Amino acid sequence: MSVTPDQPRPLAVVTGASSGIGLELASCFAAGGFDLLLTADDATVAVVADRLAGDVAVRHVQADLATADGVRTLVEEVRALGRPVDALALNAGTGQGGPFVETPLDGDLETVRLNVESTVRLAKALVPPMVERGAGRVLVTASTAALMPGPYYATYAASKSFVLSFAEALRHELKDTGVTVTALLPGPTDTEFFERADMEDTRVAHGKKDDPADVARQGFEALMAGKDKVVVRSAQPLSQAAAAKVLPDRAKAAMHATYTKPQDG
Repeated sequence: MSVTPDQPRPLAVVTGASSGIGLELASCFAAGGFDLLLTADDATVAVVADRLAGDVAVRHVQADLATADGVRTLVEEVRALGRPVDALALNAGTGQGGPFVETPLDGDLETVRLNVESTVRLAKALVPPMVERGAGRVLVTASTAALMPGPYYATYAASKSFVLSFAEALRHELKDTGVTVTALLPGPTDTEFFERADMEDTRVAHGKKDDPADVARQGFEALMAGKDKVVVRSAQPLSQAAAAKVLPDRAKAAMHATYTKPQDG
């Protein structure tokens, strides 16, 4: 992406940028000539920012987006830059594995707050200025788990169904504004998700996973092309998407459960 003194580099905001898909998305934006504002809830985001800085300007903010204060901190940082957001990657997310009747309520509510509430809060704060400008790109990280009921991580799958529906609805509303919304639907990916979600003893955690760099590249390319959504091109996500189109919900839940049920349960 060529930039002249009269045409400053575009700005991308990436959440959940300290590891996994978010880190790789940040790398894609940097390689694409975007300045970056990165956020995550851990101090590693500062290390990532330092690593990516060079030809592009990179700032970071450590904030827990599962809280209203964390979202407010990020929004204030964006506004303090005094420049438009050209791309917004709403990628931060978490999960809570295990039978719903046994999982801690705090974990389930954190999943809903981070995956659902922070997505809505950030979109409400940062998308309207894009619409006013008549330009912008929004990438929302959903999941192939959004396509069917998700036993043994019920709040995660439900939250990603919300995220996918929200992204598709927002895309329709903004179709004549110059702002595009793209949903990224990865399948199992080689990140820290399964450890953080307490799902290390599941079939899906021990199965083949996609490279987060490949997932991010597909999401970035879809975003830049203005596509509505991209299901990561590997065998399991594509088969899940195909099954979601033809199976009844009861069968989809049973199929999904074979991957997510704790092995000792």
